[in-house]
Amino acid sequence: MKTIAFYLPQFHTIPENDAWWGEGFTEWVNVKNAKPQFKGHSQPEVPLGNNYYNLLNPDVQVKQAQLAQEYGVGGFCYYHYWFEGKLLLEKPMENMLSNNSVDIPFCICWANETWARTWDGQEKQVLMKQNYNEDREAWKAHFEYLLPFFKDSRYILHDGKPMMLIYKPHLITNCREMIGYWRELAIDAGFKGIYFGYQHPSAFDADCSELGFDFGIEFEPFYTVREIHSEISSCGKPLYAIRNPKWFWTKLKRKLLNLPVIYDYDDIWTRILNRTPEKDGVIPGAFPAWDNTPRRGNKSNVFYQATPEKFKRYFAKRVQRAKDIYNAPYLFINAWNEWAEGAHLEPDTVNGYGYLEAFKRGL
Repeated sequence: MKTIAFYLPQFHTIPENDAWWGEGFTEWVNVKNAKPQFKGHSQPEVPLGNNYYNLLNPDVQVKQAQLAQEYGVGGFCYYHYWFEGKLLLEKPMENMLSNNSVDIPFCICWANETWARTWDGQEKQVLMKQNYNEDREAWKAHFEYLLPFFKDSRYILHDGKPMMLIYKPHLITNCREMIGYWRELAIDAGFKGIYFGYQHPSAFDADCSELGFDFGIEFEPFYTVREIHSEISSCGKPLYAIRNPKWFWTKLKRKLLNLPVIYDYDDIWTRILNRTPEKDGVIPGAFPAWDNTPRRGNKSNVFYQATPEKFKRYFAKRVQRAKDIYNAPYLFINAWNEWAEGAHLEPDTVNGYGYLEAFKRGL
């Protein structure tokens, strides 16, 4: 079983972010500006040694790959931003492709969402629109951009097929036809096809397995949050509040005190470990921690009281269940470096290498 950690390329400047958010903007700006939202809330998170790295520095990616491999991470899944041929944040992935010293297996996830000003609460202001062209030439152009990555010796293949994730495939017009065409192109290029997966919990609601995908990922922690919301919806909110007074008082307190949505880390992990997959072709996920206060302030989601010690215990059980219950060839980790969402294995000043050590021991 290979463990794959999602990898964010948002740690270098691009002209578009300079225009939208101010000159010199990277994800580190949000991380540094974060403030505690309640007593006992630890913000901002600081990378160990104040290592606010620039991903355009080739040494950074080399060291990341070495560190990940040292602690047992089996590969990175790079987020890829494609808007009808327009690329954003593509340089780290392209630089990695041309630098064999970044010695770690990898795959790609097309993060196929429209970009909006969600970080400052202006969700309706679109920054970069995602239009899904139905033309085969457009699909072919996208495939041809990806093909050199697929052909790289480090690319993760499953039964001779490059693994390719799409974040929200149900948003794509004629998705079934597109991925079928990509499979044809992959066969023409010498592969046995493409091993397609979907990621976002909403893709399970849309049942993207019907679109011809090979697998779906339990993208944690929000796959589990989806289950909680489903419970609330199925019995009606007033009835749920009566049956679950803790949920009712938590909701009321948040409204009165203007707090983030606070989830109990242990409760979420207990749910994860008690679950059986809802259908065939499901690959399990895990997360060390989550807190997107740097992006959302008091509108954030905080999974409270996460620690490396807890993660080690829960992750070890998750690995075992991934083998015994899921019979899974992969386990996806959210994430290697999602610093503005508080989901990172990379070391920080509070925990040091704690989450990496927990990950290694869990394996």
